[in-house]
Amino acid sequence: MVLLNYSLFSSSILLFIVPFLFILISGLHLGKKSSSSPVSKLPRSYPLIGSAFAIFKNRKRRNQWFAELMRDSPTGTFVLHRFFGVRHVLTANPSNVQHILKTKFHLYPKGHTARVNLSDLMGDGIFNADGDNWKFQRQVSGHEFSTRSLRKFVETVVEAELSDRLVPILSKAAAENSVLDLEDILQRFTFDNICKIAFGFDPQYLLPSLPATEFAVAFDNAVRITSERMYSIFPATWKLKRALNIGSEKQLRISVSQVREFAQNIVREKTRELEQKSSLETVDLLSRILSSGHLDEKFVTDMVISFILAGRDTTSAALTWFFWLVSNDSHVEEEILKEIRDKPEISVYDEAKDMVYIQASLCESMRLYPPVPSDTKEAAMDDVLPDGTIVRKGTRVIYLPYAMGRMEGLWGSDWREFKPERWLERDELTGKWSFMNRDPYTYPVFQAGPRICLGKEMAVLQMKRVAAGLLRRFRMVPAGEKEPFYISTLTSKMKGGFPVRIEERKGS
Repeated sequence: MVLLNYSLFSSSILLFIVPFLFILISGLHLGKKSSSSPVSKLPRSYPLIGSAFAIFKNRKRRNQWFAELMRDSPTGTFVLHRFFGVRHVLTANPSNVQHILKTKFHLYPKGHTARVNLSDLMGDGIFNADGDNWKFQRQVSGHEFSTRSLRKFVETVVEAELSDRLVPILSKAAAENSVLDLEDILQRFTFDNICKIAFGFDPQYLLPSLPATEFAVAFDNAVRITSERMYSIFPATWKLKRALNIGSEKQLRISVSQVREFAQNIVREKTRELEQKSSLETVDLLSRILSSGHLDEKFVTDMVISFILAGRDTTSAALTWFFWLVSNDSHVEEEILKEIRDKPEISVYDEAKDMVYIQASLCESMRLYPPVPSDTKEAAMDDVLPDGTIVRKGTRVIYLPYAMGRMEGLWGSDWREFKPERWLERDELTGKWSFMNRDPYTYPVFQAGPRICLGKEMAVLQMKRVAAGLLRRFRMVPAGEKEPFYISTLTSKMKGGFPVRIEERKGS
């Protein structure tokens, strides 16, 4: 009976594959253009398979391709046709972004597709939740980002990790003239930070010995494979592999098991700590969640994993690209050093808050290389976007911060330039810079509307403190390619990491 079922299953697969291959071959022939044909930069769509050829061709440069599509579209929006009539709406139009993130927020939840793709790793965590579940997590997490918590985070957690671990590691590398992967170092740094402030737990990943990071490897694998699900050309493929427990889905199952075990151990240890010390002040997020008294272990574990993704991957990605851009622009580097030297002796928290040129440089870096290059919503019912694009119920609507940072209509003809001054205004009397925020729907790096990133201010303060603390003492000299390649899973990375040599500044 097992063999019979397998035979029937195999036959059904073949019944699908054979006509598909026929269509594919025919499409390749039909897709050829004569030398006299006009060339369209927007992809062609074919019956049944949509724009599968263009999607496959650009699968390893998805973000760059999407940016090209947005620049070639008159409205900054494009409807991408996939298999069997499935449509994805891609947009870099600020009016559309405001519509889906704020005006019609209730019509554009994360949706069923995202939950199916992300559930193995993220479970019911805040990034994968909708409705009351999302509201509760947002409410309980919001206490973590009060002014008092932010000051404590910068003056104790970040400062200790910076001075006791990060600076000594870079000083040693400078003395030995060795090459470091700065991306890895920054991921270790931000991982220690988020675990300390959110969970009251120190994983010690940034010790001088740079210990093996089994959890980090498993986490990266899980995030990568989960992201591949989201952009799979034919989603039935990964679902079949999951059912058979083979290939990438088998790897995902193993990696997720390691990630969840790590997160569960954090939750269980904190639970024991609270039971043994009933008077323990609930100063961290995890303590407050557990003290609420009605959350099961799986749900709390989901929240822990979400915070690790937010606190480790996004901040380290932003800092990695920031240091690469600054290392290649002597003008920006000198302006940052001037700001650092001009600051009076004040608390590290106040210093970080007042670093306007560094903040402008970070925002400009994230414009070009956002930590999260795209975000997906799913229409809960039929709708029409402000630019006239028709959206049917169940359609995935994807807004694209990476593409939006490369739109001439939004940033001018010099959009390719790393130019912090576009975020600043100089006072004519004092000559001092002041920072100018941009419309969050033109610059949705931290999302916008009701789901705007709760940790935005915490992330910016952490990055400003790290940027000032490191650039005051060191120069980062890239030791790899002149321009690294921007890749992304759920968050962005540099392909191959960011190898650098560290140089101590004279008199630092």
